[in-house]
Amino acid sequence: MSKNYEENCIFCKIAQGQISSIKVYEDEDILAFLDIDPSSKGHTLVITKEHFANFLMVPRNLLDKAFEVAQKIGQALITTLHAEGINIITNVNEIAGQSVFHFHIHVIPRYSQDGLKLNFSPKQIEKFNLPALANQIKTGL
Repeated sequence: MSKNYEENCIFCKIAQGQISSIKVYEDEDILAFLDIDPSSKGHTLVITKEHFANFLMVPRNLLDKAFEVAQKIGQALITTLHAEGINIITNVNEIAGQSVFHFHIHVIPRYSQDGLKLNFSPKQIEKFNLPALANQIKTGL
């Protein structure tokens, strides 16, 4: 069992083999499997086997490894499934769309007729004092 495991977490149960999944990649730290409610053909989830609530909680070494696997899967989706593009998404907290509170990366292959829309509608830049906003962010780094 992982050193950090949540008993009621569905992704921990998948990582531990308690719930079956259709795996596309696995090593000692990372597991990737097909999403059972996919946005498109080949939609894959990449998770750390150890439980971390979200992207902000994952140690850098595991985060690097997870994104390396996501990159390889994205490359494979383009090569094998002829995806025309890839969305790489990880959500932090419910307000941002996180529904399973175990760090995961969505690797979503995109096809011209998939009908999937990600809408990042621009805000009026005048509403924000960009230099002050940048300074505020820098103070937290």
